[in-house]
Amino acid sequence: MTFERAAIGKKGENLALLYLKKQGYKIIGKNYKTKVGEIDIIGNDKDVVSFIEVRSINSATSVSPEHTINKRKQNQIAKTALFYIKSNGLEDKDCRFDVVCVEGVDSCSPNIKLIKDAFELALRYRY
Repeated sequence: MTFERAAIGKKGENLALLYLKKQGYKIIGKNYKTKVGEIDIIGNDKDVVSFIEVRSINSATSVSPEHTINKRKQNQIAKTALFYIKSNGLEDKDCRFDVVCVEGVDSCSPNIKLIKDAFELALRYRY
């Protein structure tokens, strides 16, 4: 990953954090890493634990940021989330996968979109 791309990603995550807080999320973790992957943000939305992937771009492209989360990335996030769930005794809690898309990170008014329940846990990872 280039330095510029990493900087855009970091700015996007910071914008996403502020946006999620305004939406009523309680942030309980960020940049949660395991040997299988990373989750950008973990939050509580009412009584639901939300594992949030942030996708950031600086300029308009033909591909929306949410469409860059392929099955491989979804599975990586799911495996990391399962590790978090088991490590924190959250097996009885409702959980979901959300995505925050930040377009125009360096602009005066970036476009931020929250997609709740963006994808589901693959059957093979359910316990």
